[in-house]
Amino acid sequence: MMNGTPALKVEKLRKTYSTGVLALDGVSLVVEAGRFFGLLGPNGAGKTTLINSVVSLARPDSGSVEVFGRDAYEEFREARRMIGVSPQEINLDKFLTVEETLLFHAGYYGVPKAKARERAGELLERFALTDKRKQRVNTLSGGMKRRVLFARALMHDPKVLFLDEPTAGVDVELRYKLWGYIRELNHNGLTILLTTHYLEEAEALCEEIALINGGKIAAHGTSEELKEHYNAASIEEVYLKVVGRDLSG
Repeated sequence: MMNGTPALKVEKLRKTYSTGVLALDGVSLVVEAGRFFGLLGPNGAGKTTLINSVVSLARPDSGSVEVFGRDAYEEFREARRMIGVSPQEINLDKFLTVEETLLFHAGYYGVPKAKARERAGELLERFALTDKRKQRVNTLSGGMKRRVLFARALMHDPKVLFLDEPTAGVDVELRYKLWGYIRELNHNGLTILLTTHYLEEAEALCEEIALINGGKIAAHGTSEELKEHYNAASIEEVYLKVVGRDLSG
């Protein structure tokens, strides 16, 4: 933890799209350094807008975002440098090899070439991609592409990792493997913010969970606190009590 500064501090974020949709309605959230934090909610609840606001892909109408004390808008470069994102959409350049994908990303963040090669080697090994390093990403299976997204997000050694639906569309075996990787990263001190539609995934991984609904934080606490407060046996039960509709939303 950096002098007790939270990894993420979101205050009173509001965002209305030009269509008139109110996506964020005064959202405030603090994520302490080193936490494994889950953000749950139905489609259209504001999760993606919140993440986009933090990584400066969307500019909120009002409110503030700090990443380890850096203003996400005034100090954009410094704040963005501390964040890694593994997006829900597989947005890999199909003409690049796995290794090139990682090295290009490192270059974008100004990582020196020698350091980038060393880092790429470590991550290729960690995600069992070493024998695929020279393959074009469009030839990989969906599960392999997910691993490349993870590795790419970590290339510039971020302090906060956003995982947006990281196990969407992968088989159960790979899902558990990815859980193992994610847990290891968190044990090594990385702050992780996870959005997922798999409630058992949130329950298995997250120390702290916020439920977002209609652009507002509807509930927030540790897994145990939420279950106790809502007299529920599982996070799924909490979710249904708080949000009151199914996940396909």
